[in-house]
Amino acid sequence: MNWSVFEGLLSGVNKYSTAFGRIWLSLVFIFRLLVYVVAAERVWSDDHKDFDCNTLQPGCTNVCFDHFFPVSHIRLWALQLILVTCPSLLVIMHVAYREAKAQRLREAGGDGCRRIYANPGKKRGGLWWTYLLSLIFKAGVDVVFLYIFYRFYRNYTLPRLVKCELPPCPNVVDCFISRPTEKNIFTLFMVVTACVCIVLSLVEAAYLIGKRCREC
Repeated sequence: MNWSVFEGLLSGVNKYSTAFGRIWLSLVFIFRLLVYVVAAERVWSDDHKDFDCNTLQPGCTNVCFDHFFPVSHIRLWALQLILVTCPSLLVIMHVAYREAKAQRLREAGGDGCRRIYANPGKKRGGLWWTYLLSLIFKAGVDVVFLYIFYRFYRNYTLPRLVKCELPPCPNVVDCFISRPTEKNIFTLFMVVTACVCIVLSLVEAAYLIGKRCREC
């Protein structure tokens, strides 16, 4: 997957963000996106191939793997990163809409026409609401995915040994996960960074609301 699109997205929205937003963008790009691309994808590249069960019964290994890994960590993280960066695209689109609208008015009324937006990127009016809702949505996405990870993988950890007795396995078989310690380290790292991103989004939302209340 080509992640350069998300790099451009995060860089483009940086100029419209507050100080908290810039910290959030740096955290997502450096500690989540780059770690995912550089390291996490390789760690989980052999999760199915090296999932071994002590049986030669055809289909048993596949059934047990599907039971213990209903959705791959790496695919859930990819979906999480896509959804958590989409609100930034909405902010950019809203600013672009403002700039296009101001450009049309200048072309229709000439240079002496009153400017509808003193600064199209300034968070006022509808853009303020778009930005605030994007923060709430980003925090909500991370919370939902943390819950999903917790439901699928209790305590966000993987055991070294799992026991499976699902058909067509002939009896209770032992199955072994590839590199569980390394995967647990990366899982906890991604969970911690997601929690920090949630806190930053909520702090930035509170900052925007408090600033607006003081201005009013």
